[in-house]
Amino acid sequence: MLEFLSPRIAACVRFVNANLLYELRIRADKPLSANLAGEFIYLGAEGVCGRESALRPTRMEVEDTLMAACDYSVYAVENQLRGGFVTAACGERIGIAGTFVYEKGAVHSVRDVTSLCVRIPHEMRGCAGEIYARCLQNRLLSLLILAPPGEGKTTILRDLCRLVSERTDFNLLIRDERGELSAGELGATADVIRFADKLTAFTAGIRAMRPDIIVTDELLPEDYAAVKRAVDSGICVFASAHLKRFDDVPEKLFQRYVILDGLGRVGRVLNEEGDDVD
Repeated sequence: MLEFLSPRIAACVRFVNANLLYELRIRADKPLSANLAGEFIYLGAEGVCGRESALRPTRMEVEDTLMAACDYSVYAVENQLRGGFVTAACGERIGIAGTFVYEKGAVHSVRDVTSLCVRIPHEMRGCAGEIYARCLQNRLLSLLILAPPGEGKTTILRDLCRLVSERTDFNLLIRDERGELSAGELGATADVIRFADKLTAFTAGIRAMRPDIIVTDELLPEDYAAVKRAVDSGICVFASAHLKRFDDVPEKLFQRYVILDGLGRVGRVLNEEGDDVD
């Protein structure tokens, strides 16, 4: 994990507990910061420190880190880079800020990279146990997990896949656009489609893999057509979205809505009418 970090950055990170490290913010000529157990801190030559003592990575260190994450072949991951991210070998998702170059109305490349947001996946066995008990114990239902970025939606979805696979005979199709959702144990009945957009993955998956459940992360408004296609075909969908309220969901296609209350904590569980479920 995090083998791609440049030497000075890696030396700072070694001082913190990797199991509690969720995110690294690497910005050229700015203090190195991290999300450690839900709290943002600064990192320097001796680990956690004040802002003024934090390491300030150079532009070259930012570029070297990105190149190493790409395994020194930008051509192998150019489709990811056009989307503003790259996924490293252990499922670390690296968001990129820099100059986006357009060609014929579409992103052609990214250059002059100045910032990286490294999100570190964690496997937390059992974290989806409450959701399974409250939503899926008696029958299979479609569900949507709602929370702002960084509150554990992907981790919970991953564990939910494992629980369903272990406790039932249902076939799961994991649609993993960024190579992050499948970075961990998913269970023996799970199949994975990586780096495909939702509509392509749903269409191809329904036709070719005959899933009972499709699992996907980070729904956008334009993705609900793909979800509707699956639901209308009799397939359950587990998904997440960067939303905080039931009323903000564009289309009410799910039977259960799980609203997280902080990092990985289940707050409310609602039915399709928006009413609380015990």
